[in-house]
Amino acid sequence: MNNKNTKLPTDLVSDIKTRLKTLSGQINGIIKMLDEGKDPEQINIQFKSVDKGIQKAHYLLLDEVYRKALAIGIVKAVDSCPGNCGNEEKIEYLKKEFPNLELSDLTNKLKEIQTIENRLKDFNEKKVE
Repeated sequence: MNNKNTKLPTDLVSDIKTRLKTLSGQINGIIKMLDEGKDPEQINIQFKSVDKGIQKAHYLLLDEVYRKALAIGIVKAVDSCPGNCGNEEKIEYLKKEFPNLELSDLTNKLKEIQTIENRLKDFNEKKVE
């Protein structure tokens, strides 16, 4: 994935910041529980809650970044493929499946679209020669 300086949507930033502030409060609560000698099982429950919260915030960020990169890649592939580039079916499949992709699938699909982009670049360079 290219590391272009892309700005995240304001609502996503706000959501992640709110989640992190809540998690900060939970972490402070864990510290207080430790200082007060609270039951280790209760402390463990709080750790699990913080872990889930951080995973969700991280997921939101990754989903946004990878989904945007894949969308851009699909658009570039569509623009680069004149209809006889040998990748039409795969590009159409990615376009159709895009809205339903899970985060775990996004990274693999991103690699696929980057491979297609490279093939299309070679294809279009050969056409020019």
